[in-house]
Amino acid sequence: MNQGLDCAQCPLRQMPLFVPLTGDELAFMRRFKQRETTFRRNEMVLFEGQRSPALYTVLSGMGTRSVLLKDGRRQVINFVFPGDFIGLQSGLMGEMKHSVTATSDMVLCTFDRARLWEIFQSQAERAYDLTWIAAVEEHFLGETIATLGQRDALERLCWAMLRIWRRLSAVGLLRDGTVPLPFRQQDFAEALGLSLVHTNKTVATIRRLGLAQWQAGRLAVPDTRQLAAAAGVADEYEEKRPIL
Repeated sequence: MNQGLDCAQCPLRQMPLFVPLTGDELAFMRRFKQRETTFRRNEMVLFEGQRSPALYTVLSGMGTRSVLLKDGRRQVINFVFPGDFIGLQSGLMGEMKHSVTATSDMVLCTFDRARLWEIFQSQAERAYDLTWIAAVEEHFLGETIATLGQRDALERLCWAMLRIWRRLSAVGLLRDGTVPLPFRQQDFAEALGLSLVHTNKTVATIRRLGLAQWQAGRLAVPDTRQLAAAAGVADEYEEKRPIL
């Protein structure tokens, strides 16, 4: 653990994806942030059913949110990317309703959960940002349900790859035409309601059609319009969003 970067020098805040902070908001975030915490690949960040004393913003790295069924099967709810705020469930509901696992090494800006109410008491714009973040999660859940209920395997995987490509490109991770993709095909299978065999065959189909190339932990998308068309969605840029 370490104190880490000053919020004013945060590399994520320099990205056009995120809404700039006012001077007062920046001063508050400097007080609100405790330290930076590192989690290694496959390490549990938050545990389903447990209380967490901390809230986090992902500074770097990626992870998965998941729930564990009684028979041991896992359902991946969604993926965690740089700029995401995690732990809010524990902050508002007393305990986590899902787990968060580091898929790659992660560095998290760490905040004291006990001070969460200060945001609502004295930082109206920051409180609105938290509400916006919760609304985006609700929207994503609806989009995911529509995907699982109405899209076939090819559309599901194209949709997921397009969303990931757009998000990682927007946070500055595009290098030489590719973005990092540390997730396993099993993670995609569990997120999209597919068998591992079906996922593997569909990834091969996507590669054969030239829609995307996923190999050696990197994802390349030659034409986002074609990938969006295959997914049955609009080819849209990431919407500007707040960051805590």
